[in-house]
Amino acid sequence: MKFGIDRFLENPDIRKPLAGKRIALLAHPASVTADLAHTLDALAELPDIELSAAFGPQHGLRGDKQDNMIESPDYVDPVHGIPVYSLYGEVRRPTGAMMDTFDILLVDLQDLGCRIYTFITTLRYVLEAAAQHHKTVWILDRPNPAGRPVEGFNLRPGWESFVGAGAMPMRHGLTMAELANWFIDTLKLDVECQTVTMQGWQPESSPGYGWPLGERAWINPSPNAPNLWMARCYAGTVMLEGTTLSEGRGTTRPLELFGAPDIEARTLINMMFLLAPQWLHGCRLRECWFEPTFHKYAGKLCSGVQIQVEDAAYNHQSFKPWRLQTLAFKALRSLQPDYPLWRDFPYEYELDRLAIDVINGSSLLREWVDDSQSIPNDLEKLVQQDELKWLEDRQPYLLY
Repeated sequence: MKFGIDRFLENPDIRKPLAGKRIALLAHPASVTADLAHTLDALAELPDIELSAAFGPQHGLRGDKQDNMIESPDYVDPVHGIPVYSLYGEVRRPTGAMMDTFDILLVDLQDLGCRIYTFITTLRYVLEAAAQHHKTVWILDRPNPAGRPVEGFNLRPGWESFVGAGAMPMRHGLTMAELANWFIDTLKLDVECQTVTMQGWQPESSPGYGWPLGERAWINPSPNAPNLWMARCYAGTVMLEGTTLSEGRGTTRPLELFGAPDIEARTLINMMFLLAPQWLHGCRLRECWFEPTFHKYAGKLCSGVQIQVEDAAYNHQSFKPWRLQTLAFKALRSLQPDYPLWRDFPYEYELDRLAIDVINGSSLLREWVDDSQSIPNDLEKLVQQDELKWLEDRQPYLLY
């Protein structure tokens, strides 16, 4: 198959409308060609492209920041001599001065298919800025490695944040180009936006179900996104950022596992199967032990659970990472009612709301976990309504 960037590079006819225009690029470390050249370097090789600026989202254009919520500076690219502006530094939205440096912005960002992944919010912000400053945006489309399945609550009105760009569920099932068109429609943006589509993307086909496994190399789009298995789990395990449980940062399998020194993983797994075995299909849960080298519980031995989604037990349609992780919280609350589960700290510059609520786009999940009388079917009824609505709402925007 071919990504948008590959078709853009190989076909001069696609690039003809850019002749004589100043071109900027929004990209990150996974913005690479089929030959593994970074998109910025590949564009610089084209005689018909005039690069004037570049932009980097969270973690930077080249990948300079390891942890969350660590800002990146602006700088001048030492090879190409163009300004590189950080959209996760002094500003989150491009300024007027930044917008004045180009005529057309190319967006080549690898997403993980999860609402909380901040590249989606950066996409929204640049579209809004382009509408305000009368600039054109081109999306060089890439696969959604989590595929088409949908899961989780829709973000509620008033809960928008840098990890919640719009009223979509946690697992949205769209590509970046499809999201761009959805943003333009729902926000009623007057902006010219073109898509260079992929060729041959098959999100329903094994073994990748969204990612061309065995055909394209996996490059970390952010430092703790090391493989496809993490991308499959992420719509659930990202919620661990709002808890006191470790999400495996500081290990070699971040966001595929979770744990803490003061839980009993085997007992927890048993309770999960007792409460809602129907939420645990499509994967295997393995008791494990890990000692993070940094982040939560650094240097402490944690009892943990690894979510195995890389072997023959994986079933793409039945695997429900958001429900699985939610069930883990409920099981822990059932076993240890007073466990200090919710982490209270400033999360993505949201100071007045619990991180778990910011992540989920409402307090609904936390309230269900903390309600000793609630059962899985209560949550199932609520979340299914959101999921069915999103499946209908997103249909007009599907390009593949």
